[in-house]
Amino acid sequence: MANNYFQFKQFRVQQDECAMKVCTDACLQGAFTAQYLLTQPVGTILDIGTGTGLLSLMLAQQIPASITAIELDTAAAAQARQNFTASPWAAHLLVTQADIRALPVTQLYDHIITNPPFYEGSLKSGDTLRNQAMHTTTLSYEALLQAISAHLQPGGSFSVLLPYAAFPGFRQLAEAAGFYPQQILEVKQSVQHGYFRAVGIFSRQAVTPAVTSLAIYEKQNVYTPEFVVLLQPYYLYL
Repeated sequence: MANNYFQFKQFRVQQDECAMKVCTDACLQGAFTAQYLLTQPVGTILDIGTGTGLLSLMLAQQIPASITAIELDTAAAAQARQNFTASPWAAHLLVTQADIRALPVTQLYDHIITNPPFYEGSLKSGDTLRNQAMHTTTLSYEALLQAISAHLQPGGSFSVLLPYAAFPGFRQLAEAAGFYPQQILEVKQSVQHGYFRAVGIFSRQAVTPAVTSLAIYEKQNVYTPEFVVLLQPYYLYL
């Protein structure tokens, strides 16, 4: 049974009301994105499909920006709000319970981060909320890109976490919409496994992306040095 909370160095994520719990690949996305944003002028961030609020909290720890988190599910939005209120950055974090496709464009954001539904077209479970969180039942990649395009500053960037096998197709859709990868993180479970996740940071600038490979575990089932360096600001026991 998953824990009701996940304790980080500077914040705690309560997760009992959320279909999707804290996971390592999402933590990698948050850390990798924060590392990138530290080199960029960022004053506003939008988190699409925030769930527990994990990604917003990881960015808030490193980036002095105003962060708005959007969540479709009512219970998850309430839990994200609880996690934000309990954090040291409550004044800079806002949760809105809404469907991003129907959200009015009242401002444009410097950066958008999203961990969108995975496993498009694959077998679904009997859990409606988990399906909503894990599958493209409510938000297709095309709809996600349309929402990003509507809410992103012309010079802004966005970060997305996807299955490695799905990333090339998403990249093709993104480039057709005018977005190009700036940095890509390719992730393996261990040095003995193939890639299973990809984090892409996109903008409207066409460049040759910087590609980084990272394995979470060594052969001895201990974290790799690269993983430790990236997650050390967050993980309690690193």
